[in-house]
Amino acid sequence: MANCFVGDIQGCYDDLRRLLDLAEFNPEHDQLWLCGDLVARGPDSLNTLRFIKGLGDRAVTVLGNHDLHLLAVADGVAPLKKKDRLQALMDAPDRDELLEWLRHRPLLAEHPELPIMMIHAGISPAWDARTARNCAREVESLLRSDQYSWLLHNMYGDQPDGWRDDLMGIERYRYIINTFTRMRFCYFDGRLDFKCKKSPKESTPGLRPWFEQREHHRGDPILVFGHWAALMGNTGRSDIKGLDTGCVWGNSLTLWRFEDDALIATPCPTYAC
Repeated sequence: MANCFVGDIQGCYDDLRRLLDLAEFNPEHDQLWLCGDLVARGPDSLNTLRFIKGLGDRAVTVLGNHDLHLLAVADGVAPLKKKDRLQALMDAPDRDELLEWLRHRPLLAEHPELPIMMIHAGISPAWDARTARNCAREVESLLRSDQYSWLLHNMYGDQPDGWRDDLMGIERYRYIINTFTRMRFCYFDGRLDFKCKKSPKESTPGLRPWFEQREHHRGDPILVFGHWAALMGNTGRSDIKGLDTGCVWGNSLTLWRFEDDALIATPCPTYAC
């Protein structure tokens, strides 16, 4: 059995299938792990969701910011943007079934046997693994409850940008969502920045990548994430692996296979406008 971790697909269905063929992925005995942002910007979000959902328990995915945005659009919270290329999905006869499946995906996933934790954007420098796990479960339970629509209507915003254990209500949930799905850089005091999307070499003074703010402790899991295309996977750390390599921007879609530590990539056309 191989455990295959893939970066942001963003609706690039043909590229995903080509990458899986290149990696000789076999759903009969291999496991596919996906870092979120399954939809938007690429040409075929509909078949991307159909394919991944169809893999059943052979595929594990976490929610990314584009996935949450799709759910918000479907709930009337946000407008449908032409650049997101989601119209075919919104018009599909199985749309409701796909969206119901999507909103039951986690924000954080852990391998049951290997020391690996997967998220879309990152984990707050203020959290240890246990806190991250508990925070993810809080928001996941809301997404799967009758408070689902309330949460989507109130999740947008950049505040609060710092963590406190006594945060409550929507402020607490918004910080958790932003950390798991939007974060890239942090200020030196640990506050989150949501404006800079550049690579660390081009970033604004006073900011550091979230993973440079995290200390590694013995027994910590390997962290696998996507979201940050400008990073091109380069974290400088063997225990934190970035897998978003800018598929929709004409770069590549990347897969990391745990068993032999192989990185496999397939070049992609430019899809984003």
